[in-house]
Amino acid sequence: MSADVGSVEPSGVLGRVVKFFVENQDERTTEWFLSGSITPLIMILVTYLYFCLYAGPRYMAKRKPFKLETVLIAYNAIQVALSILLVYEGIEGGWRKHYSYTCQPVDYSRNPVALRMARAVWMYYMCKVVELLDTVFFVLRKKQNQVSFLHVYHHTLMPICGFIGVKYFAGGHGTLLGVINSFIHVCMYAYYMLAAMGPKVQKYLWWKRYLTVMQIVQFIIVFFHTLQVQFQPSCSYPKSIAALLTLNAGLFIYMFSSFYVHSYIRKGNQGRSKRAGEENNNQLEATKPKDAVEKLVQPAAAATAAADSSNVAKKAL
Repeated sequence: MSADVGSVEPSGVLGRVVKFFVENQDERTTEWFLSGSITPLIMILVTYLYFCLYAGPRYMAKRKPFKLETVLIAYNAIQVALSILLVYEGIEGGWRKHYSYTCQPVDYSRNPVALRMARAVWMYYMCKVVELLDTVFFVLRKKQNQVSFLHVYHHTLMPICGFIGVKYFAGGHGTLLGVINSFIHVCMYAYYMLAAMGPKVQKYLWWKRYLTVMQIVQFIIVFFHTLQVQFQPSCSYPKSIAALLTLNAGLFIYMFSSFYVHSYIRKGNQGRSKRAGEENNNQLEATKPKDAVEKLVQPAAAATAAADSSNVAKKAL
């Protein structure tokens, strides 16, 4: 064949997808750490899943849980600080005055504002990789019940989303997700930091359920924010990426809502039903039927009367 191989157009859906991702790499971020190729990230995620779902539980099976109080306090404090920084950079890097909330294309230029947002996207990606330690700490503390499908799915998917963001869409419409999510994480890791301080502090942490509510509200905002792109023909933000973000937000709305119903509404109702049953049993024990009491008293009274009659007869004799 004399035709230039490089000029041959790929055939099929897979070929077009590959062509899109090859041609649309963000040249600004190619050399950044863990951003050039997805292979290192895949290796990290495979190791993460292997340890948290298989090797870790087997290793801890016959061992006492690690305490890790100091480690957890320091880790969560760092996460709070990083999340605050991400919120600030996301706002100042675009969403305060440079970005449009209805349609914001990705700016691939090297102007300071665009590069600032690109760096914020990379920082967000790095935070998602570091957050894999959340699950590792659960395993080492033998809290395997916390390693739910929702938890593992969320922690595995977010680094992949972060990589795609850095590699292809380091800015634009989808970054609002990162800003809102970072704000949620300020509250969430502050809660975990306080919880790690022990019972003296834990008794004031009555607001755990509202963290889940905040997560649900977050994904509702992202759902509608990305959905609107589909109804704007002139919006140059990739509609396929917006659709994936909308789908992902919808899945998380469902999963977090199901978790909330199961953890707080159903369990709360079951607890109230159990307490009501115990109260009813106590009331039944405290208020015996009158006729039953009389049946217990009457034989004793009859025996006492018979004995008195016998004594009187003896005295008369």
